[in-house]
Order: sequence, then C-alpha cells, then structure tokens
Amino acid sequence: MSRINTNVPSLIGQRTLGLQNRSLNISLERLSTGLRINRGGDDPAGLIASENLRAEMKAITAAIKNGERAEQVVNVAEGGLQEVSNLLQELQGLVGQSANEAGLSDEEKEANQQQIDSILQTIDRISNATSFQGSKLLNGNFDYTTSAVTGSLLSDVTINSAKLPSTAGAYLTVTVDTLTSAQTAEVYLSTAATFDGNGGSYSIEITGNTGTQQITISDGSSQADIINAINQFKDVTGVSAAQNSTNTDRIEFRSSGFGSDAFVRVKELTGSTSNLIFTGASGGSGTDDVKDEGRDATLLINGIQATTNGLQARVSSDGFDVSVTIDGTSALNMTNGTTSFYISGGGATFSLNPDVNLAGKVSLGIQSVSSGNLGNAITGYLSDLKSGGTGNVQTGDIDKAQTIIDAAIKQVSGLRGRLGAFQTNVVGASVRSLGISFENTAAAESQIRDTDFAAETAGLTRSQILVQAATTVLSLSNQQPQSVLALLG
Repeated sequence: MSRINTNVPSLIGQRTLGLQNRSLNISLERLSTGLRINRGGDDPAGLIASENLRAEMKAITAAIKNGERAEQVVNVAEGGLQEVSNLLQELQGLVGQSANEAGLSDEEKEANQQQIDSILQTIDRISNATSFQGSKLLNGNFDYTTSAVTGSLLSDVTINSAKLPSTAGAYLTVTVDTLTSAQTAEVYLSTAATFDGNGGSYSIEITGNTGTQQITISDGSSQADIINAINQFKDVTGVSAAQNSTNTDRIEFRSSGFGSDAFVRVKELTGSTSNLIFTGASGGSGTDDVKDEGRDATLLINGIQATTNGLQARVSSDGFDVSVTIDGTSALNMTNGTTSFYISGGGATFSLNPDVNLAGKVSLGIQSVSSGNLGNAITGYLSDLKSGGTGNVQTGDIDKAQTIIDAAIKQVSGLRGRLGAFQTNVVGASVRSLGISFENTAAAESQIRDTDFAAETAGLTRSQILVQAATTVLSLSNQQPQSVLALLG
C-alpha cells in the first residue's frame, strides 16, 4: 500500500472494534441488570409482550390481595355469628326449662326471663358491633335492598347473592312464576251432618307430621263436635279438620304444612261402620286406611326452575342466589300465578378477578342477626321473647318461643354455612387459581425479558476476545502506512 491519506484497513478496524464494543456493552448491561430487554430497541415485540404480562401480574396480585381481604371480612363475620349461635343455644335451654311449668316457681320463671332479655340484648349488641374497618357486618348493612315485594303473595324473600350493574340507579328485576301450586295433604271422612254409627262407636287414628292421636266418634255425634274434637289435638298431630266446602257431608283432614314432606293418614281402628275414609272430597270408594301426601310447588324464578320444598323455592347460580317463600293461601299459589319485585342495591361485593368488570365480581348478602330479624313473619321473631312479648316465658306462648328459636338457629347456622362455602369454594378457590395464574404469567414474562446468564456469559467472553482482536488489528493497520517512509529513504 502506498497511500497514507486514507487508511482503509484502519477504518475497517475502527468499525469492527466499535461493533464489538457495543456487543460487549450490551452483554455487560444484560448481566448487570438481569434483563435481556432493557429498552425498546433490544426487542420491540418482546417488550410489548413483556409489559402486557407485567400488567397482568399486577392485576393478579391485586386480585389475590382482594381475595385475602374478603377472607378476613368473612372471618370477622363468622366470629360474631358463632357467638350469636352460642347465645341461641342458651335461649333454647332456658325456654325448655321454662316449659316445665309445674316444677318452676314464679321467681324462677322471672329469673329465666331476665336471662332471656339479657341474651337478646347481647345478640343485638353483637349485631351492631361486629365490623370490619368501620363497616358493620351483621346489622343488615350488607343485606340487599328490595322493593315492590307484595307481602300478601311472598311471605319471605332472601337475597343471598345478586350481581347488579355499577351504573347509577341500576336494578335487577326478579319474577316468580307458578307452574303448579303447592298443596297440603288431604284425607276426607264421611260423617254427614250427624254421624251414623249404626248404634255404636267408631275409633280412628289420625297421624300427621308431628304425631298421632286416636279419637272415638259416637253414634249421633254432630259434624261440628267431631271437627272440634279433632282440632283439639292439631298441635299434637299437625292435622286440622274442617267441613269440606265441596261436599259438606265430609270432614276434611288437612296437614298444617305444604309439600311432599307433609302427610295425613287416617285409619279405622274399631267400629261397625266401614269404608268412610276417602282420598277425595267426592267420588271414589272409601276404605279403612288412607294416607295422602302434599305437593311441592313448581316455580320459575327469572325463567329458571327453582328447587322447591313445599312453599319455599330457591334458585342458585353464578351471581344470582334468591330464596322466596310464597303465601300458601294467596293467588300466587295457583297455576299461572306470577309476581315481580326489584333488587336495587346492597350486598357485599368483592372483586376476585384480574379484570375489573361485572363478570369478575362476586356478591354476598349478609342479613341482619338482630333479635328483630331472626325468625320470620309466620312464626314470629326473636324479639317476641322479650318481657311483655307474645313468646315470653312468664305469661307468653312457650310453644311459639320454641318455634321461633328453632327458626333462628336454622337461620344463623344457614348463614354461617353460606359464609363458609363462600370462603372455601369461592374465595379460597379463586386465590388458589390466581396463584397458579401468577406463577405461569411470571414464568412467561421471565422467558421473554430476563437474561439467560449461561448464554450471555458465553457471549460476553466472545465479545471480549473479539474486542481484543479488533484492537490488535487496528493497531497493526495504523502502523501499515509507515512503510511509505522506506520510499523516501
């Protein structure tokens, strides 16, 4: 080479050295940060995918924390409900003790009533005091708000879960349609206005859901006297009697409850008259032993066939869990009966999905457990057991008190079971699923963005060697023009 103004080999060496230094710097950066992608230029598509995965990881982390917080809320509510349950058991014992009227003095009954009053006050205090970060949990604060409920058609409405749109003023319409009515068990006894026993007596055994009673009908007994004799024991048997409106010559035995669990059995034990017991008000042939069972209602709630037990019906699906009890004497307990009401708010709502939308939310209704809400409109409420109430143990109806306590215990235990199922099957399962999703998402993000140290250290070693080689070559190329000096010798 005989030109010195432009040293082409040196330029090539400089360019190559620059490239090798850049490669070396990239390797050093990746090894020092632990990231393969430090800026968009490193891998534009990979950066986009990685950032999306990072956003998903943040959302999943928030959802897991939401689930853990929901579990804490349920734990606090469960603690209060457990104590209420214990107090109801104490009430059960006090009422049972007070029922032993001949063995208790008036002073003992008064002492029992004082304890009952104290327990009811404590239940109300627990209902108002159980809270989480200032939010009351057991006073109805997280119960659903309903409107347009026709009390003459629906004796009870319980909203366990309902997803409502987040828009202002949004509401959910609930429509109840009756396909077939609920029925009591019915058996008929032919008596005419005056019973004809052919000069003798006629003994029958009446059995219902609560017990059995035998009565004897004498020849010449009026139908009204027979009905009164049977109704004296209706609390024992769970069976009442009345004159049948279709055939006034027959007495109608009717179970106190509706549904397939309710039954009436009337059996002839002794007597000269036979074949007077029937399964229908008119027609058919009589026999000496007849049993009839009631029928559960067939209902649709928002077009979904409900699970029914007598007059009670429930539909449970994702985001919609509603229980209703229809009035057995109302127009709703008839084929093609219908009614509607609205859910306009309330409930405890938790977001357990990474995406913040209606589908990712779960709602839970927590009813009030105060003494004024435990029980129902049919049997009465726990507050009726207070001094002066219709169910007090001094002067009130103790049988009613027992029925109310039984209903209250079932309510509280049912609520505890529902909270437990929510905690285990909804919150727990969601948190576990989210944990697995977080692991898989983190692994995918790491695969895209993190440095592979084995490969990168090999690249670093290669770059170091190439930088050294390029530096040596550049040094040699810079010395090459000096050969021109020999020509100037």
